[in-house]
Amino acid sequence: MQHPRIAYACCLDDEPMPHGVQQSGMLFGTSFNSGCGCDQTQDSLGVSDFLRTRLILSIVVPTSSSRLNSGSRAKTKKRGETHRLPERELRSDSKTCLAARVRVNIDDALIDFDALKVVRRLVRHGYEAYLVGGGVRDLLLGRRPKDFDVATSARPEQIRRLFRNSRIIGRRFRLVHVFFGAGKVIETATFRRNPETSSKGNELLIRSDNAFGQAHEDAIRRDLTINALLYDVESKEVLDFVGGMPDVRKRVVRTIGDPHIRFQEDPVRMLRAIKFCSRLDLGLVPDLYDAIVSNRKAIVDVARPRLLEELLKLLRCGASHRAVFLLWETGLLDCIAPEVSTLLNDAPCSAQDVQQFWQMLTEVDRRTSRRGAPLHDIALMSLLLLVPMLESVEGHRDRASAAHRFAESLFLRLAVPRRMSDSVCRIAAVLPKLEAKKPGRFARTELYKIASEVLSVARVTRVGSKSH
Repeated sequence: MQHPRIAYACCLDDEPMPHGVQQSGMLFGTSFNSGCGCDQTQDSLGVSDFLRTRLILSIVVPTSSSRLNSGSRAKTKKRGETHRLPERELRSDSKTCLAARVRVNIDDALIDFDALKVVRRLVRHGYEAYLVGGGVRDLLLGRRPKDFDVATSARPEQIRRLFRNSRIIGRRFRLVHVFFGAGKVIETATFRRNPETSSKGNELLIRSDNAFGQAHEDAIRRDLTINALLYDVESKEVLDFVGGMPDVRKRVVRTIGDPHIRFQEDPVRMLRAIKFCSRLDLGLVPDLYDAIVSNRKAIVDVARPRLLEELLKLLRCGASHRAVFLLWETGLLDCIAPEVSTLLNDAPCSAQDVQQFWQMLTEVDRRTSRRGAPLHDIALMSLLLLVPMLESVEGHRDRASAAHRFAESLFLRLAVPRRMSDSVCRIAAVLPKLEAKKPGRFARTELYKIASEVLSVARVTRVGSKSH
């Protein structure tokens, strides 16, 4: 059985920086393949063309601190003024941090027109505003973004006054949704800074994330370097406070700062790192991989509904085979779903059950890619549990009750909603009847279509046949 290639990024072309420090001013090569041992291909957006970059400023940023001093105050750029010196500073009301500004050639046609409208209106009224997050990351990786987010120095009330088609949402942290036609929403958030961590003992778990900040603080508070890049739509430059552009070029996932501390602050970051590694076909740098293994047990501290949602995101992402493999390899699967990891741990990789399990995830990914949309969440959860669950119900008259007894601990551990848990168990119970083409009254239920999808995947991988 061929598993996804291991996620280590072993060939890094720069010398390691001191602990807790990332170099954000690094001169790039002319393509992704320059000096990197990872598998990389060119893309339809001409990434190697627009990553022929011009280094504006080279600095060293200590990533472990949320308060960075540049030793000077930002100078406001006057309208029409151009800088010929290799140094630029960010506008701010207080102390600022210099960023590496990297010029990129991103066609505005690849960016949502309404997102550009939001950014430009904010800038026109005197606020800082940038495209941020996954949209910028995907553009730089040569992928077409699904959506765009905006970060700005304007407060929620100020954003609301500029856009009548907007609404302030959120209690823990307020942000603004700007609405456009066809249900489109541009999420616009005020810059945030790193929250205070708990002072009880050695606990680092974040309890509050509700403090406004500045652009550099907003970048540094994010989890991964590739997600912390800001794109200035006017100057067509990427602002890099954390060394994210070198990681984009090397196609690796790296945390901002010490990964052990970042994972203790929020253990869900381990799942997010695996998600981006799998979905974007990136590598995990060795220190991040090791930190996941060391901190894997902290995942049980995450709120149960949030843990369920993150697990479903991994199954929906179109790379569930690689994602679940990494969960198992790092030991996270033992903490999240030991009912599944026991199957993989106890049997050799060549065992039929193990091969069937991986083949089902491969088929899920194939269908997700073909449709451009994930399978139903009930189908995904059913397929994740199907192989061990079919073994547990074999020989029982009441298959639904046997399935529920098998998965009860997992349902409680992940706070799986009653509707989903009952549906998963019912599908496992009715699968032999569906394969025998004798669904009976079940064919008139809403669950029939989902169960038929599960059966279709099971037939492709020959899982359902052994239950007879």
